[in-house]
Amino acid sequence: MNPIKNYLTFVFFVSLIFSAGAQPKNKLHFNADGTFKIAQFTDIHYKPGVAESEPSLELIKYILETEKPDLAVFTGDIVTGRPSADGWKAVLAPVVEAGVPFALTLGNHDDEHDLSRQQIRELLKTFPGYVGKKPDAKSDFGDYLVKVNAENKEKSALLWFLDSNAYSTLDSVKGYGWFSHDQVNWYRKQSRKNAQKSGEKLPALAYFHIPLPEYKTAFDSEAKKKGQRNEDECSPDINTGMFTAMLFEGDVMGTFVGHDHVNDYIVNHHGIGLAYGRWSGGKTTYGDLQHGSRIVVLEKGKRQFKTWMRLRDGQLVDEIIFPDDLK
Repeated sequence: MNPIKNYLTFVFFVSLIFSAGAQPKNKLHFNADGTFKIAQFTDIHYKPGVAESEPSLELIKYILETEKPDLAVFTGDIVTGRPSADGWKAVLAPVVEAGVPFALTLGNHDDEHDLSRQQIRELLKTFPGYVGKKPDAKSDFGDYLVKVNAENKEKSALLWFLDSNAYSTLDSVKGYGWFSHDQVNWYRKQSRKNAQKSGEKLPALAYFHIPLPEYKTAFDSEAKKKGQRNEDECSPDINTGMFTAMLFEGDVMGTFVGHDHVNDYIVNHHGIGLAYGRWSGGKTTYGDLQHGSRIVVLEKGKRQFKTWMRLRDGQLVDEIIFPDDLK
């Protein structure tokens, strides 16, 4: 069977479900109690037709039922087998069925199969609830910005979804990819464009896949931290200044990545929380931590966030308020 044809059939029936029930939100909004909850899933490494992938789907269902997030975020290395379209259908089915909006950034393994990065982005747009946007013409890397709206616009928040790319594009440099200067410049321009009239920046979070070089610097320092480091940070050898840009622009409160499956820490680096999500995969890849999801809760009008990890066995671990608990 043609996987694309199968997927289109799936979308048709899901559309019928949504037409009969609750529609996913086109725009994100703070709740009546002033909160907005995000569940991060990372490094699922789903392989269609492989039984070892199924626990990750059960995890997604469990997290959505238990935490009831306002947004699900996938931070790369989600589908790592063929046919990719079937994989995306399977991974996103629990999210679509729950009517939860979702956003996504790609990892270094997502486009190594039968779909390019651009084809994956086009495919994602056909799923109900996807809040991703077409990349800006000046940042054709999959980078996009989503606002969490409040009645008072000055109490809104921003969510950055950035493509940290895959591998080095220079023969003289080995290892993983990095943010281009175009991406850094795009972020800075968009940050200033979305500033309030007073010049004050809206509080923001940033999600991407590969940790910045500053992750290692921060963890090795005396800075306060929470969580585990069980492997060296697999960051790029080239530092193009994305962290520095975020520090000077002053909107990003925390960055959330994956990539390193057995790290789950958050560390305070000059007032920005550098955090890992909790590995969400099954036995199709490495990792001996119990899988789960990092939860983040924003509060309207506050430059802080609460975060914890919800594990598959029900445990809630490493709950903190940032930055207060890591000052």
